[in-house]
Amino acid sequence: MHVLDATQGREILEELVEVIVDNRQYLSDVDGAIGDGDHGINMAKGFRLCGESIAGQSLSLSKALGTLATTLMGSIGGSMGPLYGSLFMGMAKSIKDKDSLDAKDFGDMLADGREALEQISDAKVGDKCLLDTLVPAIDGYRHALDAGEDFPQALQALRNGAQQGRDSTLDLEAKIGRAARLGERSCGHLDAGAVSCCLLLTRLADSTERRLEKAAA
Repeated sequence: MHVLDATQGREILEELVEVIVDNRQYLSDVDGAIGDGDHGINMAKGFRLCGESIAGQSLSLSKALGTLATTLMGSIGGSMGPLYGSLFMGMAKSIKDKDSLDAKDFGDMLADGREALEQISDAKVGDKCLLDTLVPAIDGYRHALDAGEDFPQALQALRNGAQQGRDSTLDLEAKIGRAARLGERSCGHLDAGAVSCCLLLTRLADSTERRLEKAAA
């Protein structure tokens, strides 16, 4: 049985920090096509601050995600701070006091994060936003488990769903945010939130799968 060690929260979170900081310019370039052009700058700022605050600490995944949520809510302007903050806080609360996560726990964590985000936002799939990545990724993960696939296979379904969801925003007309003012002219461009969400989910899946493989060796 595949089980993720949830006591190494700092190490896992540092990988999420890395992928956002490394893609700072790319995310801002994507955002610049139809938005303010500061998504990468703001995200990198928040994630870097979180990384600095947890450096050297021994944290559970729940505590690490909670720290990330609080940092993002306090340091990122606009809508992304509350949205990502709510997502990660929901995930943190879902796995509170857990030292390990099986495939179901991991899926519940993602679903609870989605629910927390949806409680503060009227956005929905099809609006050209991060939910266009998040929802199909979580649905893909859940469907894989329901079909009898194991933890690593479900993580691949998560990655696939995230990437397909991200790419779907290319042809969508923005319904929310600054890009909505462009109407049909927002078509033909990726949504920056969907792109950053895909980066985060893909790195989370990669980190988790690598740790599962190491534990099974």
